[in-house]
Amino acid sequence: MQQEICKMVYDFKKAYPLTIGWRYKRHSYIVALHLNPGEEVLYSFIAQKNDTLLNIFQSAVVSITTERILIGHKNLIFGYDLTSITPDMFNDLKVSGGIIFGKVYIDTIKEFVTLSDIDKRALPELQTAISSYMMEQKKKYHSKEKEEK
Repeated sequence: MQQEICKMVYDFKKAYPLTIGWRYKRHSYIVALHLNPGEEVLYSFIAQKNDTLLNIFQSAVVSITTERILIGHKNLIFGYDLTSITPDMFNDLKVSGGIIFGKVYIDTIKEFVTLSDIDKRALPELQTAISSYMMEQKKKYHSKEKEEK
């Protein structure tokens, strides 16, 4: 699975070369490590998981799976960070474009995730991928709740 995630990230970087991100093989490993049995990766890209323009050392792989959004970051020396956003925790999505780079803001119930240093040409694709996936999953989640009642 790690190779598939790396291929998606590589294709993203090839299509949008101004996006700043590296070590995506290591970050992809973290995402692949935390996939549930039967969970498939639908879309992956790389970005900086911070809101600071000059901090380019927080690269993370963002993967949209069949169950959630995973954001994996392998620390330089030891350890890693993983953020999991499930559809029931998702609140809102904001996309902001600058001269060269853009940012994606994912608002959840517990935290506010900022993905930055993304080629601004990629923003429409990312907005469509994330929001359409989350809306579809929220519909499924709410229909299950109605069936249980």
